[in-house]
Amino acid sequence: MIAVSKCLLGECCRYDGKHCMNKKVIDYLKDKEYIGICPECLGGLPIPRQPSEIIDGKVYSSSLQSVDDAFHSGAEKALQIIKKHGCRVAILKESSPSCGVHQVYDGSFSGKKIAGKGICTQLLEENGISCISSEEFE
Repeated sequence: MIAVSKCLLGECCRYDGKHCMNKKVIDYLKDKEYIGICPECLGGLPIPRQPSEIIDGKVYSSSLQSVDDAFHSGAEKALQIIKKHGCRVAILKESSPSCGVHQVYDGSFSGKKIAGKGICTQLLEENGISCISSEEFE
């Protein structure tokens, strides 16, 4: 069983109310069992919502309101779902403050990316889940 960011599957759950469906990910999953997750929604954040970025290890919205608790809560809930379904691998949306595997936005809300991992990705990897970036399918 594979866990997959719901936005990659075409679900409109991103901060901007849109999706980022990835046909190559969907094609890869065609003959596999998988489950969709969205840690930000699981953490209780609305759709749409202000964009968020990690600043000094904590997550803030673009109005500099802390959303750190929601991101950590959603990551914990995603981990529980993943464990319940026996997932060993997760395909996650690169650059997301939840799901970034190799990079995240730098916290300046300027579109600049830096090396780093999203909150959920960190937790999943700490618990032995292999995380694959959506960009590895491009």
